[in-house]
Amino acid sequence: MGRGRAEGKPRKRLVITVIVLMIVGASFFLYSRNKGSSSIEYGSKSLTFGEDDSDVPKTIPVCDDHLSELIPCLDRNFIYQTRLKLDLTLMEHYERHCPMPERRYNCLIPPPPGYKIPIKWPKSRDQVWRANIPHTHLATEKSDQRWMVVKGEKIVFPGGGTHFHSGADKYIASISNMLNFPNNIINNEGRLRNVFDVGCGVASFGGYLLSSDVITMSLAPNDVHENQIQFALERGIPAYLGVLGTLRLPYPSRSFELAHCSRCRIDWLQRDGILLLELDRLLRPGGYFAYSSPEAYAKDEEDRRIWKQMSALVELMCWKIAAKKNQTVIWVKPLTNDCYLRREPDTHPPLCSPDDDPDAVWGVKMKSCITRYSDQMHRARGSGLAPWPARLVTPPPRLADFNYSTEMFEKDMEYWHQEVANYWKMLGNKIKPETVRNVMDMNANLGSFAAALKDKDVWTMNVVPENGPNTLKIIYDRGLLGTVHNWCEAFSTYPRTYDLLHAWSIFSDIIEKECSPADLLIEMDRILRPKGFIIVHDKRSVVLFIKKFLPALHWISVATSNLEQDLDQGKDDAVLIIQKKIWLTSESIRVSE
Repeated sequence: MGRGRAEGKPRKRLVITVIVLMIVGASFFLYSRNKGSSSIEYGSKSLTFGEDDSDVPKTIPVCDDHLSELIPCLDRNFIYQTRLKLDLTLMEHYERHCPMPERRYNCLIPPPPGYKIPIKWPKSRDQVWRANIPHTHLATEKSDQRWMVVKGEKIVFPGGGTHFHSGADKYIASISNMLNFPNNIINNEGRLRNVFDVGCGVASFGGYLLSSDVITMSLAPNDVHENQIQFALERGIPAYLGVLGTLRLPYPSRSFELAHCSRCRIDWLQRDGILLLELDRLLRPGGYFAYSSPEAYAKDEEDRRIWKQMSALVELMCWKIAAKKNQTVIWVKPLTNDCYLRREPDTHPPLCSPDDDPDAVWGVKMKSCITRYSDQMHRARGSGLAPWPARLVTPPPRLADFNYSTEMFEKDMEYWHQEVANYWKMLGNKIKPETVRNVMDMNANLGSFAAALKDKDVWTMNVVPENGPNTLKIIYDRGLLGTVHNWCEAFSTYPRTYDLLHAWSIFSDIIEKECSPADLLIEMDRILRPKGFIIVHDKRSVVLFIKKFLPALHWISVATSNLEQDLDQGKDDAVLIIQKKIWLTSESIRVSE
């Protein structure tokens, strides 16, 4: 006993010493992180947008290399760390969960080692640089389905898919044939323009539709095949990260002529068919749902059970079989409300409440009900849209929902045609026909900026802020694509996925919402490709202040307009065109021209 007591004092001193060292070490770590010495820095002192140069950082830290593919609002590490209580069976863990301001990474996302300027469209449809997306597991896992093949420094896309191993082009032709479209061309003489591909893989289906003047919103989650959408956007194919979970998809009602699912592993029967009802909300009158899956063929007992239940559900939804061949079935929606109104009382799924807004989508839960058509669509027996490409410049019927006249629509088109011409003139020899492919209009209004780009070989993600007029349905009615978003949060895309960002008045909007424009600048850097461009069109005071951030962001000014003009000589707005440098990381930033 005496011996034990004698040895207890040194042991106690050792324990105390270890604890003190741990406290000191932790304090040093926290101090160094707050001083910005760590390359991974949370935004506890979020960058601000002030009145003078004291708030402009001289440098912005660079994130660790392992964050080169960070998607802040779809970051599974964040979900694990914060122990969010999510229902995995409802796919909630694949929906957006954004970090609080104090947990944001206020650092620049580095490119992966060996990053190269992406291959230009249209070659990029079929091949990308392996170094830009150094993930080849899909090439092995889907080798029998010909999604992608690794060839030296490149990844090649033969055009295959889970259900169309012989190529998306032949599969698309077979769908056209099943629907008896003229000349077996999927666009049906311009009447089929907007397609929604859910569970899209690497988006070869959408990629091959482009040659028929059909544009596709390809959707897939950041799941076990986490790089599907990254490959799609690297290829120059429209795509968006999202999931059919618990929330409405960020698209307005009646946006697509065709929805498509090829072996997308979605349980369409769950929760009283709520996911099929979400597709129903998105489809236009007379729209199609092409479903390619073994259940459509119904060979074994389980397939027959699923097919029987799906058939019963879609019949109650007033869908009819338009065509069925092998493992593909195509259903068609009714053109009017007549079938809905003929159903027996208390039939499920019910019709949605008359006060439900089918176009309200940001943070809105999906609903197990059928959205009936507006009186205008019911009377017109359809959407009343012109065929593509006339659709792009024809005032759509839903323009009346905003009390916008034809004259206002035409003036908006005229204004943006002139502005785009001015932008391209300012860019001069910096921009060539193949320079830009993926474009984002961060505050799209009626979509006229994108419409003015029609003759350029680009596609545009038209973003409508969630707190403004819900004009996204006008954008879809014009045959364009887009989404709703809150720019106080990160966008649902991988880093380095857009060639050009058009920021019209978005910084003024952010200031009004009391969010940080500096945080938005870092987010824009994340989603912009190296050598890509930003067009800032805003109040002169805002543009002048943003210009001060360029050195810290490693951006350069390409051209300006109206920055030096006196206020009494014209309107109070200015244009700043920026280019992002390509820079690499080692122990510090190395800028490479």
